[in-house]
Amino acid sequence: MFAATADLAALAGWVSHDAGRYGIAQRLWSYGTYAAGEAGQRDRGVEIVTRMSHQMIYLGHPQDALGLLGVAAKKATLPATRALVSSQTGRVHAALGDERTAQRHLGIADELLADDLGDVPPWVDYFDAAEHAGARAVAARDLAQLGRPQAASTHFEKAIAFRKPGFDRVKVMDRVGLAAALYDEGDVEQATDAAHQVLDEAARIDSTLVASRLNTLLDATRPYRTAGVEDVRTRARDLAAARPTTIAA
Repeated sequence: MFAATADLAALAGWVSHDAGRYGIAQRLWSYGTYAAGEAGQRDRGVEIVTRMSHQMIYLGHPQDALGLLGVAAKKATLPATRALVSSQTGRVHAALGDERTAQRHLGIADELLADDLGDVPPWVDYFDAAEHAGARAVAARDLAQLGRPQAASTHFEKAIAFRKPGFDRVKVMDRVGLAAALYDEGDVEQATDAAHQVLDEAARIDSTLVASRLNTLLDATRPYRTAGVEDVRTRARDLAAARPTTIAA
């Protein structure tokens, strides 16, 4: 019963997060970690804590995210959850501008993935090479914005190529991220083509996470004043405005 409750709390928490109900999400995840502990599923609780840390990053509280991940790292025993925690930790350090520590943690996840994660429980089987490539892409983007040149587009391309069928929302986020990265890297024509293609897909997905990534795209277009970029900006702005990233709990 407790194991099933942990699964339901993890899922309901993520749905709440994606709907912008952040306080509800944290409460559900907190209960999920308790239920996982009562079920004797230590690593299940670790996975739920990484969801909580993801939200802290999303809300702009990287130090809080690191605190959660530090607890998770001490409890993780499975290769899959250890890799997940390392990948997430690297991403947070990148957001803080600590490139050396970020690369160290991301490298640990690289090694664990390369060594085969073994029997992966269904509640963490979403973490794979594609998910890690996505974390590397966001880390590279954050470091580039802090003045440390990084080719984030390469990692976004890997994430898109590696994604399994059925991850439509995440693929859209990857592709919006790719377009933004291409703008950041000065490849305006390719970025504009990529943006127009993915905006058609983004219009069909109701997600605050996608809306947040659209805001990243808008930031990336600011240095450019061509007609094509202005069209991208108008479409992305309209889509983002239609999907507020915060809803009162």
